Amino acid sequence: MSIWPVVKQIQKSDVNAFGKNAFSSRTEGLQPRTRQADKVVGSICPYCAVGCGQLVYVKEGKILDIEGDPASPISAGCLCPKGAATFQLVTGSHRVKKVLYRRPHGKAWEEIPLDQAIEMVAQRVKKARDENWQDADKEGNALRRTMAIAHLGGATLDNEENYLIKKLFTGLGVVQVENQARI
Repeated sequence: MSIWPVVKQIQKSDVNAFGKNAFSSRTEGLQPRTRQADKVVGSICPYCAVGCGQLVYVKEGKILDIEGDPASPISAGCLCPKGAATFQLVTGSHRVKKVLYRRPHGKAWEEIPLDQAIEMVAQRVKKARDENWQDADKEGNALRRTMAIAHLGGATLDNEENYLIKKLFTGLGVVQVENQARI
């Protein structure tokens, strides 16, 4: 049977209750949930352009915890409140995990299949591009562009992702391709 911590404090004249005197049998048995992880995966916080390093602790394919990466030259293991809440963003019960669509002038969201949503986006991009295509200017100079579509990328995308996005939108004739990191 363990002694209640307050009794230990009084017996040992420990006013501050630091160390062993403050421990109960329950607290002595506690361990971080990250210790149970099968693997630790390095990642980058998705919230801003700073790019703080994160460690994602995984067990049996599920995320146990996300913490700052002490080896990160950017953040040295520190995370802002938004970065520290990444675990809740990824695993929270409030997170929507299906595609929701609200029809024009509609008042309610309806669930639609992902394939349907992707097809709807593709059709709308093609329609906007086709209806606003500028093949040449008044003097006959080649333009081959659309000014009806623009893209603003996120600052946490890596160089490879930004390269592919730029290639995609340039191939579509989109001229206005920008990135949050440059704004």
